[in-house]
Amino acid sequence: MNTPAMLWTGRTLTGLFALFLLGASIAPKLLHLPVAEETMAALGWPPGYAFMIGLIELACLVLYLIPRTSAFGAVLMMGLLGGAMATQIRAGNPLFSHILFSLYLGLFMWGGLWLRDPRLRALFPVARDPI
Repeated sequence: MNTPAMLWTGRTLTGLFALFLLGASIAPKLLHLPVAEETMAALGWPPGYAFMIGLIELACLVLYLIPRTSAFGAVLMMGLLGGAMATQIRAGNPLFSHILFSLYLGLFMWGGLWLRDPRLRALFPVARDPI
C-alpha cells in the first residue's frame, strides 16, 4: 500500500525529526553554545567534543534526508543514538526520560522513513493475518 496520506505523514514525521535534531542538538553544538559544552561535561565528555559530535549528527541527518541515502543515514543515526543511550546509562540518568529518549527518537525517525519509502515497507511489512 502506497497512499498519498502515508507519504505525507512520513514526510511530516521526517521533517519534525530533522527540525528537532537541528534545533535541540546540532545547532547548539555547531554554534559553540555554552549549554552544549555544559551538557557534554555533565555526561562525562571532555571539553571540545561537542563540535565534532555536532558535525557527525549533521552528516547523518543529511544522509537521512536524501532519498537515495535515507536508509544508510538512518542506520548511521541509530548508531549515534545508541552511543547517546550508552552515555546516558553510564551517567546513571533516569530510564524513561533520558536513557530511552534515543530509542523514542529512533522509532520516530524509522517511522517517518517507513511511511515515505515503499522499499522499506516491502522489507518490513506489517502483517495483517496472524501467524
